[in-house]
Amino acid sequence: MLKLNEKEIIKIFQNEFRNKKWISEDVEFFKVGKNMIAIKVDTLVESTDIPIKTKLYNIVRKSIVSCISDFAAKGVNPKYGIISLTIPRIFSKLKITQLATAIGNISNEFNIKMLGGDTNEGKELVIETCLIGIAKKIIKRKSSRINDVIISTGAFGYTSSGFHILCKDLKATAKFVKKTRNALLNPTSRLRFCIANSKYFSSAMDSSDGLSTTLHTMSTQAKKKFVITNLPTNKDVINFAAKNDLDLIKLIFDGGEEYEVIATVKYSNLIKIKKSAILHKIELFEIGYVTRGSGVIYNDMTIKDNGWLHLN
Repeated sequence: MLKLNEKEIIKIFQNEFRNKKWISEDVEFFKVGKNMIAIKVDTLVESTDIPIKTKLYNIVRKSIVSCISDFAAKGVNPKYGIISLTIPRIFSKLKITQLATAIGNISNEFNIKMLGGDTNEGKELVIETCLIGIAKKIIKRKSSRINDVIISTGAFGYTSSGFHILCKDLKATAKFVKKTRNALLNPTSRLRFCIANSKYFSSAMDSSDGLSTTLHTMSTQAKKKFVITNLPTNKDVINFAAKNDLDLIKLIFDGGEEYEVIATVKYSNLIKIKKSAILHKIELFEIGYVTRGSGVIYNDMTIKDNGWLHLN
């Protein structure tokens, strides 16, 4: 039997839906009257998406933040949510209460009103989060321009370092272990920063499937070359890779689950964006530029799309 990966499966559904204009944006849009409605659904499966012994609060946080991060890349505020839960029979009343409390607290943190949802029984916890917002402007993945600057809303390499530390006996300082664990278990969103600066973004995309995948998707849809001149990372990640003989390029480009936003902007708007980053306490990185051609290049090296791909 021929095994299909996530992209190949999506293409089959796209063809069956007979929507030739459909282009993947993570957040989808449709018009109702004069309003543009933005909607996003994301599924978290405990056995494939969550490290063992992760607390319920952190599981719920990841499920909701992963949706919010896509809204951030579109410059749209999610206003409403619907949540579907598949719950194991062994869950106690206490665990159900903890689950409900986490959903309520995290929704309130981001001013999202949960309208309801569905519950079902299964062998493991599965959370499907659907968020809805109203959009005035849609920031697409394909709209970068020649000479645009490529920016990142944060550093890469911490989540992939965290997975290495969890799975292997690697050398790391207590401070670095704590930092990577927080990146893995307590993800945040760049929503407020992106909303404030969306007018400056020509294109943008959430990076949760890995930086290489994000850059390739934006480059391919724009039909332009993305040249990376500066790695979006910090010295502690570089030192960790060196001490443990890890491939730094792979650690940064192919990790995934950073929930940062990659955007392209005019050079003339950089000063305003950098000032806003300081105000929002964002560690902004200027990582490259857009030019004619195709593909993703770093230091004359071709960066392949090796990010996360389900069913690969």
